[in-house]
Amino acid sequence: MHRPPSDEWPADDLRRSIVTLRGTYLDQGMSDRALAAMVRSGELAKPRRGAYVAGSAWAGLDDLGRHSLRARAVLAQARTELVLSHVTGLLEYDCPVWGLPLDDVHTTRLDGRIGRPEAGVRQHRGRVLSGDVTTRNGVRVMTPARLALETTTITDVEHALVVVVDLLHRGLTTTQELADRYASMTSWPHSVATDLVLRLAHPLLESVAETRCWYLFFHHSLPMPVPQFEIRDSSGRLISRVDFAWPELGVYVEFDGKVKYEKLLKPGQSASEVVVAEKEREDRIRRLTGWR
Repeated sequence: MHRPPSDEWPADDLRRSIVTLRGTYLDQGMSDRALAAMVRSGELAKPRRGAYVAGSAWAGLDDLGRHSLRARAVLAQARTELVLSHVTGLLEYDCPVWGLPLDDVHTTRLDGRIGRPEAGVRQHRGRVLSGDVTTRNGVRVMTPARLALETTTITDVEHALVVVVDLLHRGLTTTQELADRYASMTSWPHSVATDLVLRLAHPLLESVAETRCWYLFFHHSLPMPVPQFEIRDSSGRLISRVDFAWPELGVYVEFDGKVKYEKLLKPGQSASEVVVAEKEREDRIRRLTGWR
């Protein structure tokens, strides 16, 4: 199950900016000196050596966006078929990459060969199966299920769990897809933690913060709670949902952060009013349930 094309980046998204190679400019009669002057003036920017983009586009992007544009430069300069993979592929789906390094552009070769080392590029050569590759935002990229499994091989359980949960929660992949693709993984290095990540991943977790809480409970050998637990009154009417609950223990947990309160903020409402309303909601939950 993959997101429809309508959920791709808009046509005017700066991450889709055109990458022009040095050779193209030279063929048009421009010199290296002229190109250098345009970079100094800010008219052009160099996402990597020998590749240029509009300076205004580069200036308007954050680190994540610049990584994606740098990836497009890598693809434009490649002399073999490459697919965006691992952390780089995740950005094509706007997946949170909390704590994952963006120093290198990650690609996977389709010919199975070992590529020549390049600065700022990590070429993988894992076995690619039918159905592993799709096209998104105008570039070839691994599917969400493949990316989820790849992530478990390059980082620790907690960081990988954040990625896998996000892909599940947004419906970009399913537990069955992950299980099926995991069953076909053969000779994948550094995949010791993959099984644990897949067993911990819960599609009801809604944010990086909630996923990290979920991992915290597991890591400290606490009983695992029910996520997104519904609180109802005596007539069965839904009153609220809490992030985590242990009904048998009479305890619930809410993770409150800046993003949550910004999301709850209505037009004309102050931040303090949101905080008070949230406290009243939690007080009501305690009165209804008697929980801590």
